[in-house]
Amino acid sequence: MIRKLTLAAVAALALTPGSAFANEGGGKYGHVEDYAFSFEGPFGTYDQKQLQRGLKVYTEVCSACHGLKYVPLRTLADKGGPGYTEDEVRAYAAEHFTVYDPEADDDRPAIPSDHFPAVTGDAAGPDLSLMAKARAGFHGPYGTGLNQLFRGIGGAEYIRAYLLGFTGEESEVAGQSLYENMAFPTGWVRMPPQLEDGLVEYDDGTKATAEQMATDVAAFLMWTAEPKMMQRKHAGVLAVSLLLLLSVMLYLTNKKLWYPIKHGGKQANL
Repeated sequence: MIRKLTLAAVAALALTPGSAFANEGGGKYGHVEDYAFSFEGPFGTYDQKQLQRGLKVYTEVCSACHGLKYVPLRTLADKGGPGYTEDEVRAYAAEHFTVYDPEADDDRPAIPSDHFPAVTGDAAGPDLSLMAKARAGFHGPYGTGLNQLFRGIGGAEYIRAYLLGFTGEESEVAGQSLYENMAFPTGWVRMPPQLEDGLVEYDDGTKATAEQMATDVAAFLMWTAEPKMMQRKHAGVLAVSLLLLLSVMLYLTNKKLWYPIKHGGKQANL
């Protein structure tokens, strides 16, 4: 029975798409390539330098139109995150964001206890706090969760592909400009292309190509959606290890109890 289940699981993995997932209708649009992010898999971890680069891309490119209202600024100093010191977080918050203070009835520089501000107005895009989870992919085989375990949920891949998916083609519908994007299921989006080589300057000397920036900000947005991923993985590995140990102990105990009976002897003394 166990052998059959194992063979079925292996077959299911073999039938899982290895390089891309597509929209349900298939066709020209909606295809997102897999990418080997460092945080994927049961033992994956966030790359601290990558998260710092992704924060820079978000701050200088994305924050004008997209907020992160569910992310407290203080978490930038949390273990497993970008790894800034409390003083660095305080300086970053004050330099880049202002928040409304109801007591003073005026805006003030942000402090670590504040959240990343939301963006409002006509030009505001969707909040990015949970985007990497909302755009999850790689679900098959249905109900098994194998892809999510070994390849990640796919949200970071979608963000990366979306940012790199613009073809340069434009269209006007009802007086509104639309831009062709190969990663979007319908193929046309309101947001114009945002990334080009050299758009930001990384502090660690990494060359800021469009592909590099898209990868970095996708990883950062995955962290904003799953800041406790590493702790959960650690707890999961510990739980599985304990269950395996318990299973071995139960097997050996069962074997000791039933061995004399199967072989015609007296019941074993434990």
